[in-house]
Amino acid sequence: MGKKNLIQVFEYQKLKFDSKENDFTESHFNAMVKFNEKNDNKYYTIIHRGIKFNSYVGVIQINGLTIEILPKVDKDNSNSELQKQTWQNVLLNMLKVCKHINVDNISETALKKRYNSILEVYFEMYLNEIEELIQKGLIKKYRRVQENQLALKGKLVFTKNIQKNTIHKERFYCEHQVYDKDHLTHQILYKGLKILNSFLSSNLKDKLNRILFHFSDFKEVNINSSHFSKIIPNRKTQPYNKAIDIAKMIILNYSPNLNSGNDNMLTLLFDMNKLWEEYVYRILQKHKPKDYYVSPQNSTRFWESKRIKPDIIIKHNDETYIIDTKWKIVSSYKPSDDDLKQMFAYNLFWKAGKSMLLYPKINQEDSIFGSYHHIPNENEVNQCKLGFINIIDENGLRESKNIADEIFEKFMLVF
Repeated sequence: MGKKNLIQVFEYQKLKFDSKENDFTESHFNAMVKFNEKNDNKYYTIIHRGIKFNSYVGVIQINGLTIEILPKVDKDNSNSELQKQTWQNVLLNMLKVCKHINVDNISETALKKRYNSILEVYFEMYLNEIEELIQKGLIKKYRRVQENQLALKGKLVFTKNIQKNTIHKERFYCEHQVYDKDHLTHQILYKGLKILNSFLSSNLKDKLNRILFHFSDFKEVNINSSHFSKIIPNRKTQPYNKAIDIAKMIILNYSPNLNSGNDNMLTLLFDMNKLWEEYVYRILQKHKPKDYYVSPQNSTRFWESKRIKPDIIIKHNDETYIIDTKWKIVSSYKPSDDDLKQMFAYNLFWKAGKSMLLYPKINQEDSIFGSYHHIPNENEVNQCKLGFINIIDENGLRESKNIADEIFEKFMLVF
């Protein structure tokens, strides 16, 4: 994929098809409109002759064009290549920490490699995983087949035998077992490879063609979500887990023939609000001291059938602390009325002394812990604050341990 086939934008930016600055055409626009309508218009907003992106980041590939939507929380509006590379690396690292790039052997150094788009990371991982499986030897499995035969083998299927062999008495429609490589696991991998074949146009294409040669005798099946639930994990299939996970992402996010012009689309989109919440939880969980307990989204009954669930709960000794993550830029240094009411409910229901609304930092400073006038019990505290955390430095995404330590310290937890 050449640079001219890649458009990189930031969340909440606009992209119009009448611009001479990029290769986004009306055909691409129409395909994106159809895709968004099929998904309740949640991924972006349709504007006059274009798209306005929202909190969803990731990548959309329509035939030869790749649109990468990057997160961004800074005041730099230059749209420079350096800025795009920085935030692409931030997104890649967040996806790795949150296990959306579900391979343990990708190092920080490898993630700093300049990929044209996030999809290329997944494509390369997928091909590497399958290449390794081929080198080890693709496994065989027993499977049941029904077919016409010239000899009675296995169990005769009477109904279909009558339907198909009324004239040809010398044939038998039978069901029997076959032990070979053409089973569901490989058919799923093959389907993922075939989808890649319509999107790859880079140096990965040669590797894809070499791998496809090993799958040339396999049956191509229209795979859907139900097929993945039929795979029964065992010792033999364990090496396939990572490849199957990526195949699932590729297949279930593939939208073929959205237009009469055969505009196939492959999407990989993440809600940045949820990604930020999960990222904060995972780094706190990973770097917490031994006597700390960190849990995500505890839910409890609030009113009638309604429930409330704070993003993250921290417990230390007999104290409870609440974090509500917010992925957006704010100019105020005090919580809004709605946020204060929400955090008050959290404090009350979870008997928490302190709660914090946690935002990515630009140039803000934390507010002080303000006290609610309602104190549940004498000698206890009931407080809330705004907290801001730098997630990037001159090297890109900061070390996760440094971010986690700073968040703990915001509650005045020193260890």
